[in-house]
Amino acid sequence: MFAQETKPENDTIKKKAEILDEVKITTKKQLIKVESDKTTVSIKDNAMLSTGNAYDAVKKLPGVIASPTGGLSLNGKGVAIYIDGSPSTLSGSDLENYLSSLPANAIEKVELIYNPGAAFDANASGSVINLVTSSKRMKGINASFNMNYNFNKYQKPSPQILLNGKEKNLSWQTMIGYNYIDRENNSKNGQTFTSFDPDKYLDQQRLTVTTNRNFYARLGTNYKLSEKSNILFNYNTSYANDRDVFDAKTSGSEIADYFSDGITKTKANNHEISLQFKTKLDTVGRTLDVVAFTNVFNRNPDVKSNALEEDVSSFNNFKNDFGLLNYYLKYDFNIPFEKLKMSLSTGGKFNTIKVNNTGMYNLNSATTDIIDFDYKETNLAFYTELRKKIKKFNFTAGLRFEDFNVDRTGVVEGTATKIDFKNTNLFPNFSALYEVNDNVNISASYSRKISQPNYGVLDPNGSNFDQYNSSTGNLLLNPSFFDNYEFKVTAMQFIQLGANYTVAKDQNLFILNAEPGELVSTQTFQQFDRFKTMSIYANFPIPLDYIFKGKEEFKKRMNNIDKMNYIFLNINYIKNLTEGYDFSFDPKPVWNYAAQAQIMLPWDIKSGLTYFILPSGTWEIYKITKPIQQFDISLNRDFMDKKLKLGVHLFDVFNQNEINALVSSTNLETKFFEKNDTRTFRLSLTYNFGNLKLQNENTTIETEKIQSGGGGLGK
Repeated sequence: MFAQETKPENDTIKKKAEILDEVKITTKKQLIKVESDKTTVSIKDNAMLSTGNAYDAVKKLPGVIASPTGGLSLNGKGVAIYIDGSPSTLSGSDLENYLSSLPANAIEKVELIYNPGAAFDANASGSVINLVTSSKRMKGINASFNMNYNFNKYQKPSPQILLNGKEKNLSWQTMIGYNYIDRENNSKNGQTFTSFDPDKYLDQQRLTVTTNRNFYARLGTNYKLSEKSNILFNYNTSYANDRDVFDAKTSGSEIADYFSDGITKTKANNHEISLQFKTKLDTVGRTLDVVAFTNVFNRNPDVKSNALEEDVSSFNNFKNDFGLLNYYLKYDFNIPFEKLKMSLSTGGKFNTIKVNNTGMYNLNSATTDIIDFDYKETNLAFYTELRKKIKKFNFTAGLRFEDFNVDRTGVVEGTATKIDFKNTNLFPNFSALYEVNDNVNISASYSRKISQPNYGVLDPNGSNFDQYNSSTGNLLLNPSFFDNYEFKVTAMQFIQLGANYTVAKDQNLFILNAEPGELVSTQTFQQFDRFKTMSIYANFPIPLDYIFKGKEEFKKRMNNIDKMNYIFLNINYIKNLTEGYDFSFDPKPVWNYAAQAQIMLPWDIKSGLTYFILPSGTWEIYKITKPIQQFDISLNRDFMDKKLKLGVHLFDVFNQNEINALVSSTNLETKFFEKNDTRTFRLSLTYNFGNLKLQNENTTIETEKIQSGGGGLGK
């Protein structure tokens, strides 16, 4: 988090430094770096974040909040997930499962990009979280072995081996591992159907035991063509074999108790291939970056369940055959004009996504109902972004052209329906940054974005069907358009105070509703004409060494971040205003508090503590009736000159991470409760082979854009 500074001890260098007055040799190591356009968080070097999976690590980052209904937000705004600079094509539970299967130690760093400029896809809502995977290579061959052993009610291991090396101009890295995790989910719904006179009630309970088994392999190579050019190739694959065993009960007014139980078996596989070419075109600094990417994802859930009501047996079986194919090609060209203190960036991309999902259902009948969903999206885009420095001001102006062509075919109210959506639009962005001094910046920015409804919210195929519940997508959803405004003050590379205001048109939100006179609730997505969000946030550290050890000791520990004691705080205030929606409760803003701390203990044990709490309030259109909170502890120690690392971790110490919410909609009011067995113990072991004193040699050609309020993707 804080910079680690090493001063030279050689007297000659000291004298020269005194003469030149401004010459200083430093070596910096930072866990968190706050800049005007983004915050960068180290994952691999952070013991608090690197032992679990990528999804858990991302949820602990400053300003990131996991929505009670699923998905992530950053400082109150929607988020697009990028991996190594390219947007992920997965969405919803598929994306969450993918990030949960990706080990956190495969992530070098995460970039939180608050108001992305024209270089990023317009289909980004309001912010971007970019996961940069490991890229360091060492001379010779090096390896590490990792083992995580999880304890809750179940005990499962997750081993991993990492090999990397470099020979002449070729550097490479291979990661192979297996995740094996068991967990439970307990959910309850208390539903009031208001279209009846008097109201009717249903109480539903469901216990699910989930087993996740996932094998993954990640191969990366980097070949240095010349001093100015690199070509990178990556192949990633994963295979999942998951199982859900569930037991449910429904009771209510005028119905007999209804019991159902069953099992869901899901097999899934994902293959990703990417090829990237980077080059510096001349000594002036012009760069060209070309990325070609493709991935194939398949998922095949198979559900078999039985139900019993008044001694009458029924069944509820269905299976899906889901497939996704994605092609992605983009280029970025950067031209600096140093004499003019200006740079010009331009680029383009072409992307095609094809999705097919065929669902076969047997609902209390021997006949099979088939729902076929097809989705195809083509996207062509070009952008230009100009950055100019005038004295202490940095200005950015960008314009992105996006052409979307989306075809979707599915079933709406029993009728096969095809919808063609074409949209050609311009998406501007503007920003200005004022350098108050070397340590303080003030910035303001505006961007216009779009959010295409993803395949997960459109697909009419659903899950959890029984005679009282259904879950389905909404094929009729339109894209949402966002106007994002942000103002921010950053200081010392680790202090941030800001506010953003977002106006969303045709926002798509998850909701539960019911048809008049029917005792059936449907989980789906609904469009809201206008949805406004105001967020105020602050990130800052508390230097415990300065408070308890004094100024001189604090200066000494600044030279070694691994020995520092600190707390890093994040505070978020979020207020939503939904026009044209009648709440059954008084909507109130919501606060989110989060803290990460490092405390040094005797015997060189490093303790990491993380805590967050989301108190009662209104999240989007949902009333949080009980605080959501979690406290984690991590104890870590190095042995054998840092070759061996041991860790003991306890997640959700007080077992308080649960969701209690109220959702009101047409003809239905739902009190929702969900509790995962988040209180988990984990033992982690990492052993590094090879000569760790060899200097890392990173062959990546840097193409980071000039820093300004608009933001660029720096690696």
